[in-house]
Amino acid sequence: MWLGDRRGHSSDWLTQRWVQATGRRVDVREFPWLDGPVGATTGIAPTFIADLARSEQLAIRDTPDAGLIPDFGILAAADFHPDAADGHVIDFYAHTARYEMDSWAEWCGVFRPFGWLLARMFSRRLQQLNVPLTGLDTSRGVSSEVVQLVDPRTEKLQYTVWLRRLLHTGNVLYAGCYSVADVPGRVGSCVRVVFPLPNGNAMVLMRPELHADGSMSVVSSGQNFGDPGFYFTVRADAHHVWARYVPSLRESIHVYSAERGTVRADHALELWGLSVLRLHYRLRVTNVLKQ
Repeated sequence: MWLGDRRGHSSDWLTQRWVQATGRRVDVREFPWLDGPVGATTGIAPTFIADLARSEQLAIRDTPDAGLIPDFGILAAADFHPDAADGHVIDFYAHTARYEMDSWAEWCGVFRPFGWLLARMFSRRLQQLNVPLTGLDTSRGVSSEVVQLVDPRTEKLQYTVWLRRLLHTGNVLYAGCYSVADVPGRVGSCVRVVFPLPNGNAMVLMRPELHADGSMSVVSSGQNFGDPGFYFTVRADAHHVWARYVPSLRESIHVYSAERGTVRADHALELWGLSVLRLHYRLRVTNVLKQ
């Protein structure tokens, strides 16, 4: 049911009221890591990147090899040494736009109906967090667009937007705004991904972990508000949001070097310690394929 341009669909409005009732009201000037792009009540439009740039008064930087984390060294911490990471993993994060992707998804056990319900109620309509229900959904390919948005006065990078679409339908799978942020519950920076939703967003803050073989994981898990993990926010006014931390929802993405010109990633989502969804990505450097 449509409740008007300000409130949007009833299911979205009720979700926002849940965040307001169970979360906390915070000032984003004191909690800048919770200040992220907010979505329209109508969902993600085909002009999402241009709309976001206009609403936040940012400029689109023409960078053909834009990366999700252009300066990998910014993640350095006592428990994470970027120089020890595999060079192919670093290259993927620093030059993501060079890579084309294939992906496969599998919903696990009793959560399969939940995936269908999520798609029917929210994802298909909003064109956001539109996780494939079966491996066949992505069988005809997925496009990958990586665009940097910068402050036009200072040229400082604000977000790197990663937009993925199904090639055969054009449906948006995923519209994430990447940046790096510091949170109170971790010494060292986290990778932050913001998914704009009506009047707010879903936000994932992931701590980096390095493995002995040079591969890398980013992990969103914690216990308390202020830790890395998963947050819902709803915009209250220009300087305040209602924020709900969801410690029961955890994810990890393991990125590793594979065959020539390729990195692979295994993405796992858990709820209350149970496996909900597993995705696998193959990411190949496009200029290697043309040789």
